[in-house]
Amino acid sequence: MSLDAYPRIADWIGTLDGKVLIHTGKVDIGQRISTALVQIVHEELAIPPDQIEIAPVSTDEAPDEGITSGSNSIEQSGYALRCAAASLRVALIRTAMERFGAEEADWQLADGQLSAPGINRPMPLVDLMTDAVLDEKVDPGKMVLSARDAPPVTAMRGLTEIVTGSYQYVHDLDVPGMLHARVIRPPHMRARLQDVPALARNILEKWSLQLVRDGSFLAIAGANEWTVTEAATKFSAACSWSSEEGISEEDIFAQLSQAKAKRFLIEDSTPSDADIPPEPENPSLKARFERPFTMHGALAPSAAMATFSDGKLSIFSHSQGIYPLRDSIADSLGLSPDQVRITHMPGSGCYGHNGADDAAFEAALVAMALPDTPILLKWTRTEEHAWEPYGTAMAVELAATMDEEGIIRFYSAEAISGTHRGRPRAGPNRAGPSKFLANQLRADPIALLPAMPNMNRHGGMHRNLDPIYAFDDKRLVKNLIDGLPHRTSALRCLGNAANIFALESFVDEAARQVGRDPWDFRKAHLQDPRAVAVLERLQACLPARTETEEAFGRGIAYAQYKNAMARVGVCVDLEVTEMAEVRLLKATLVADAGRVIDADGLRAQLEGGFIQGASWALCEQVTWDRDGITSLDWETYPVIRFDQIPAFEIDILDQPLEAAVGAGEAAPGPAIAAIANAIFDAIGIRMRRMPFTPGAIMGAAAKE
Repeated sequence: MSLDAYPRIADWIGTLDGKVLIHTGKVDIGQRISTALVQIVHEELAIPPDQIEIAPVSTDEAPDEGITSGSNSIEQSGYALRCAAASLRVALIRTAMERFGAEEADWQLADGQLSAPGINRPMPLVDLMTDAVLDEKVDPGKMVLSARDAPPVTAMRGLTEIVTGSYQYVHDLDVPGMLHARVIRPPHMRARLQDVPALARNILEKWSLQLVRDGSFLAIAGANEWTVTEAATKFSAACSWSSEEGISEEDIFAQLSQAKAKRFLIEDSTPSDADIPPEPENPSLKARFERPFTMHGALAPSAAMATFSDGKLSIFSHSQGIYPLRDSIADSLGLSPDQVRITHMPGSGCYGHNGADDAAFEAALVAMALPDTPILLKWTRTEEHAWEPYGTAMAVELAATMDEEGIIRFYSAEAISGTHRGRPRAGPNRAGPSKFLANQLRADPIALLPAMPNMNRHGGMHRNLDPIYAFDDKRLVKNLIDGLPHRTSALRCLGNAANIFALESFVDEAARQVGRDPWDFRKAHLQDPRAVAVLERLQACLPARTETEEAFGRGIAYAQYKNAMARVGVCVDLEVTEMAEVRLLKATLVADAGRVIDADGLRAQLEGGFIQGASWALCEQVTWDRDGITSLDWETYPVIRFDQIPAFEIDILDQPLEAAVGAGEAAPGPAIAAIANAIFDAIGIRMRRMPFTPGAIMGAAAKE
């Protein structure tokens, strides 16, 4: 936990210019973690939100909380900060008693002040926050999960600036002496630079631009951004590249097979090398579900600013993991970690490992070649689509044996995919540096290492492979495929999205096969009363279907993220047109995320998670040929549009006496499954491969 490494109150809470200053290692990428952390301090210390600031998340100041991912921010940073704030409250009351007397119960907190009977005037808490008090250790026992009286923080941090257009992103940085930089990309990762002809060099000389070259890594820099952008296009066309081997065009789903995999049995939610038992004989139901390569689809391409001066490298990046990024950049460049400072600055949110880390390293390479010069490096839309690490293609093979009463007695699940773990983080054999694109192109390249299995509980492809349902016997297998045609890494939900799509489609199919109601079938296999409560509330939220709606489809799904975080039930009402187009009409969600800290933020996460899941379900897939990626813009890689967004009804079951749990990645998986189940309800076709495009639906219908 974060408190183990940072045990003092001062590690989490301080003061600045008469205000309370929050420290966190988690970065805000649009998920409103800043708003939630302010709410926590507001609740524990009764300090008005406008008197609370959040310190910049920087590697030389913020706690090292690893990567902002996995829906862990509330459970990690939120928990640590609540403990620190509660410990601080106790210490401040004790300090006030020592100075002014009165009993502990007499001291009251309100509006950032302490007061007690007989004391002439309230004392601002900030005035009592001495170094001695802040240096005390956090006592987790001081945190009491009880109903709170503090009103909620109503507005998202920075919302006014975002709406008025004054919010500053890393792309907006503009400092004296700054140069703009662009990278010259090969056709694909297997191509290497053969020659930079005189024509290309003439382009640079004509426009007074500087060339940075390290092997096949090329970048140009100049003072005028448009000139650099235009020159990059011409320079790229003039360069020649050798390519002995293109990208494999073999059917990706044919590559996803146990025969090509490193296989691990999943026991107690973690992989082991124990012997894998055979598949069940004569299962009652068997099915395979598939998901293609997908992009993060950040609305703005990646960017970073870097400056190398006096032997130190300073970087502004929208990376979700600035500490691991710092260590990997330092290792790549022969620097010590204390010579590299990375400060998080917002970019376009991505919910996963997009091009941000690569852009930061590329900016650093240019800055090292042009010292004492700030370098603002931006990717283009084409670069982001072609060069970011993708979410890996994945297949899930399920089988089950049911008894005469329609109860699943034996359940088998095999997840098959490439790695979900491509972030540049330290490890043996320079594992961190090997993850950077540029390091594979430099004169002294660092080759990408073979994929290693994620051994964490609910890690990587086996996230939510272990069903939340109480099946008598389970066989869970993880199949890691190395050498797939594209670089892959973390994309929101990791394996959860495909695993929940498969499981909830499979459960729906099993219920129909034995003639049972899908609601009752799920509840019959659940032992968690809070899960049952979510389903019952969801069912109660739904109006009865009218005769005119019988032609429409209604599908449901349920999931608990990592079997330990937020519980979410989803119902989708949709229509499938004569042209096999899916029109989402309404999405109803019920969630239990424990103690609700930021209700508006939680609703936004659930709604946004559904929309992203719907986009994966209906639209998204990476395409390529031998010569490179072909899905290079929003036409060739479509995402869900505003006219496809359904009406929403979201109901939250607040549990003020329970721990707050992560919800950021809880909705996409059940959203996909609910859409698939609703399609079946509408037209009787079971969709087993994403995306459910009109062509895919027609193709599935032709096979019926």
